[in-house]
Amino acid sequence: MGEISHSGRIVAIDSQAITVEFVTEDACASCKASALCGMSEGKVKVLQVPAQLGFEVGEEVNILLKRSMGLKAVWLAYVLPLVIMVAVLLGLTALGLSELVAGLCGIAAVGLWYLVLWLMRDKLKNEYTFYIKKK
Repeated sequence: MGEISHSGRIVAIDSQAITVEFVTEDACASCKASALCGMSEGKVKVLQVPAQLGFEVGEEVNILLKRSMGLKAVWLAYVLPLVIMVAVLLGLTALGLSELVAGLCGIAAVGLWYLVLWLMRDKLKNEYTFYIKKK
């Protein structure tokens, strides 16, 4: 299915990890008027990837992640919480609870989902392995 790629620069190397800095651009970056309106800006992010041989500090690299892992992240972070919220809302409304209670329970269910994801962060961190390639 391919890979998701970002350009970055190596800022540090140690025995276990290579630290790469990259700039993420928002949706306004492709707009021709973005320089005039001042709304577009990139954010500098830092990512650590497992150590590999043959890289130097300051070197420009591509940061890569399997596309399937990116799609899995979208499912976990956006699609499943939406499904959970809608299911709780519809289920509790069908049981005769007020819309306010059903809505608050839907929000609480999504909050619980994100708590579960947070508790599983170490397991998820091991699944989502980034790697780098020379440009």
